[in-house]
Amino acid sequence: MEVSVPYGKDGSMSAVISDDVQTNFLEANDVDIKDEDQCIADSVNTPINSKSFKDFLKGGQEILIIVNDATRPTPTKKVLDVIFDDIKSLNYNFIIATGVHRGPSDEEYLQIFGTYYEAVKNNIIVHDARVEKDMVFLGKSTNGTEMYVNKAGVNADKIIIISSVEPHYFAGYTGGRKSFLPGIAGYKTVEMNHKLALAPEAKALALEGNPVHEDMIDALKTVKNEIFSIMTVLDKHHKVYATCSGHIHDSFHAAIDKANEVFAARLDEKADIVVSVVKFPQDIDLYQAQKGIDNAKLALKKDGIMILVAKCRCGIGGKAFADLLGSCATPKEALDKIEQGYVLGYHKAAKMAEIGLWAQMWGVTDVEPDVISKLFITPFSSLQEALDKALKEKGKDASLLFLMDGGLTVPLVK
Repeated sequence: MEVSVPYGKDGSMSAVISDDVQTNFLEANDVDIKDEDQCIADSVNTPINSKSFKDFLKGGQEILIIVNDATRPTPTKKVLDVIFDDIKSLNYNFIIATGVHRGPSDEEYLQIFGTYYEAVKNNIIVHDARVEKDMVFLGKSTNGTEMYVNKAGVNADKIIIISSVEPHYFAGYTGGRKSFLPGIAGYKTVEMNHKLALAPEAKALALEGNPVHEDMIDALKTVKNEIFSIMTVLDKHHKVYATCSGHIHDSFHAAIDKANEVFAARLDEKADIVVSVVKFPQDIDLYQAQKGIDNAKLALKKDGIMILVAKCRCGIGGKAFADLLGSCATPKEALDKIEQGYVLGYHKAAKMAEIGLWAQMWGVTDVEPDVISKLFITPFSSLQEALDKALKEKGKDASLLFLMDGGLTVPLVK
């Protein structure tokens, strides 16, 4: 049997597997896709617990539109197809909610804005969490997180959020409150919030009792601007399955129900070998592709082998987590070091090190072998090479599972 999986934006990688190997495939659920533009328009025109979009815009002196960066598949340009005529004559700015990521490349601006880029390029602010003079202090959350946000978010009297909702490995789900924290928050604010990701309750599909989510919600109480939220839910082909608009929290929770219909995938039993395929654009670097590692662990047996397939177009992507893992000889040593003091990015290292205690992590990526091997990931040049060795090591009776969109799909063992 020949298996082909996506690799990079338009590429693929294949391997031949013996028919004797017990091989299964798990991917996001199939859902009915209707007219995408109409789906967005209907939601914007009939918002949840909010005035209509046109009424929301009335009287706005300064409007800020928060959009995701290029690490997310959010269909920002499709949403603009629906709302741009209503905002183009107003005093508006876009802010790219980079969190602590880098700003977009020229190609990524087009990925985000499409044909609207020429019209809006002079009205784009790229958030940089490290520029302290651009941040304004709003107050503290109950946990003590100091809420610093970009001053553009304070100066605007009305804020529009364009985002997408899918599972997130420690915040429970993307979308909603994440546009502010970490989206346009200061570096120290993000660091304080993400330290809470070390808790076991901080995991995919979990909101109640999740300290990261609860801190985000609590910190958001310091934001007093009027907000209109547009939350999309995509299917496994990045088509718009649902859109929920209006109140920031109510639209978010409505979108979660739809996201679960797509991304919560039932599985009969765990496998000895799991191949986790991370698709574009989440394959931008290892820092983002790590989501595919964390989701895949839910489908992997103890002492199993996980094979990450992700191009990692821009390398590692996060210096702090890589430096920490690279400075430690074992996963246990890394976890002990994290306990001595937290630095932003260590939550990522902790999630990887925890898996390294009970399973092997292998990687088929474009990252240099001598770089990725320091992060407890054994490098391979091809999927075929990795599978051949994994099957030889685990034996002819080993079970093999392909998680076909590992960055987004969450396996749920029945």
